[in-house]
Amino acid sequence: MKVVIDTNVVVSAIFFGGRPKKLLELLVTRKLEAYASTEIISEYKETIEELCSQYPRKPGMLPLTIIISSMRILEPTSHIDICRDPDDNKFIECAIDGRCLYIVSGDRDLLSLKKYNDVQIVTVAKFLADNEF
Repeated sequence: MKVVIDTNVVVSAIFFGGRPKKLLELLVTRKLEAYASTEIISEYKETIEELCSQYPRKPGMLPLTIIISSMRILEPTSHIDICRDPDDNKFIECAIDGRCLYIVSGDRDLLSLKKYNDVQIVTVAKFLADNEF
């Protein structure tokens, strides 16, 4: 199953665990196929670096390296302008060009769209509840 994982899910998995961590464990064990663009990867890295400087006792870049190495990196050719926050368009572009079924996110703006073309935009909890692994 192909997905795009929003930055807030990656951050939650690394810093807090829970369902986001379970999702990323599915990725690392190859039970899930996740796509990201270099722009998305940059956002992951910048956000994690910022949080590591604020919370030095939390794990940081090493888990992110493992996560990124488990992803398929592509450069989207689609140009989407549908999100209230233009920074969120990159997740939809990646999902469309990667032919993904889902964007897994905790971002209210993205979640409010619910679906774009054939891509469902869901929370981690909904994604895990709706899919068997």
